[in-house]
Amino acid sequence: MTSDPPTAPLPPPHHHQQKIIDCAIAAPEIMYRSDVTSEESERTAFRKAEKKYKIYYDNTRKKKIARAVDLSEVVDFKSILEKYNCNGELVEGVSVLKCDFDRPIFCLESRPGFYFIPGALSVDEQCEWIRESLTNFPQPPNRTNHNAIYGPVKDLFDSAKEGKVLVSEEKLLEDACSKINGSESTFQWKFVEELGESCKSVLASVLLRKLRWSTLGVQFDWSKRSYNVSLPHKKIPDALHQLAKRMAKPAMPCGEEFQPEAAIVNYFGAGDMLGGHLDDMEKDWSKPIVSMSLGCKAIFLLGGKSREHNPTAMFLRSGDVVLMAGEARECFHGVPRIFTDAENAEISDLESQFTGEDEKPYLNYVRTSRININIRQVF
Repeated sequence: MTSDPPTAPLPPPHHHQQKIIDCAIAAPEIMYRSDVTSEESERTAFRKAEKKYKIYYDNTRKKKIARAVDLSEVVDFKSILEKYNCNGELVEGVSVLKCDFDRPIFCLESRPGFYFIPGALSVDEQCEWIRESLTNFPQPPNRTNHNAIYGPVKDLFDSAKEGKVLVSEEKLLEDACSKINGSESTFQWKFVEELGESCKSVLASVLLRKLRWSTLGVQFDWSKRSYNVSLPHKKIPDALHQLAKRMAKPAMPCGEEFQPEAAIVNYFGAGDMLGGHLDDMEKDWSKPIVSMSLGCKAIFLLGGKSREHNPTAMFLRSGDVVLMAGEARECFHGVPRIFTDAENAEISDLESQFTGEDEKPYLNYVRTSRININIRQVF
C-alpha cells in the first residue's frame, strides 16, 4: 500500500514471528479490494496515472532531486473556490451542491456521490487533529501496523521526542505450541531511555517514521478482512464523532444521520503512496466515508468502477475534506504522491501555529508528512 521512506533497519524477527510479520506487511493491501493481477494492473489507465504522478528522483553527487512532473491536468479546488467566491464561475464538469452548509461543496458531475469541501477545517482544527493523530490515536487498544511485530506500543510519539529506544525482553512461551515443539522464546517490548544488554532494539523515532496506520472505534481484522467487534476498542472520540457527523451531512440520504463507528488513520512520509483500491467493507455504501487531509499537499486520483477508466487527478491540501458515498464508493481511488518540498507542501499556516518549543516535534513531523483520517459508518 505504501513504500517506506529510507530509515534505519528494523531488528530481524525471531523465526516464530516471521509468519506474523508477513501478515502484517500484507495487511494494508487486504483492506482494499483488487480484482486484477499485478501484471494486468501495470497496463491499466489507473496505473498509468499513478506512474505519471509518482515521485521519481534523479541522483546527483550531492542530493536527490525530484523529477519535474506535468501538473497541468490536476484539478485545483482551491482555485475553483476562489473564482467561485469572486464571480460565481465554475469550470466544466464541476457543480456546487445546493444545501445548508457553511461553505461551498463541489461535485464532479461524472462521479455522483463524490463531494469536495476545500478548506473545511480551520488551521486550529488541523493542528488539533495532527496532535491527536500522533499522540492519542496510535495508543492501545487502538491497533497500528506495529502491533503484529511489537504488540501494543504505548506512547510512541512521546518516546520518539525523548529519544527512547524500544527493547525486547526474552521470555518463554507456555502454550500448546511450545509443549508440542519444545520451549520457544518470544519477546516483550518496552521503551527505555538507554540501551542495555537486550538482544533486540529499535529507536522510537524509527518506529514513528514507519507508522503507517492506526484504527479507531470498531477495529478492522486484517486477517479476516472484516470489522471485529470483539477486539478491544474505544469509541471514536466525541469531538471527532461530532465533526464527522457535521461534515457527512451533505452526503447523507434525506432524513438520516451519519453514525461514525470506525476510522482508519493513514500516515504518509516522503515518497509514500496509496495504491488504487476500493473501500468496500462497510455494509451500506449509501453512507459516506468522511476523509480529512492534514499536513503536506497530495495528489488524489479518483477513477471509475474499473481500473481501465481514466482517473481524475486533484490536489488535496491540509484542511480539505472529501466525502465518498453511493456510486463514488464503487470507484477506484488512491494517492500517488505527496509534496514534501518547501515550495509545494503548502503548510505555511501550520508552521505559523507550531511555534512553541513543545510544538517543534509536531512541526518537524508535519514538514515531511501527510495524515489522512477516514471516518466510516460500519453497520
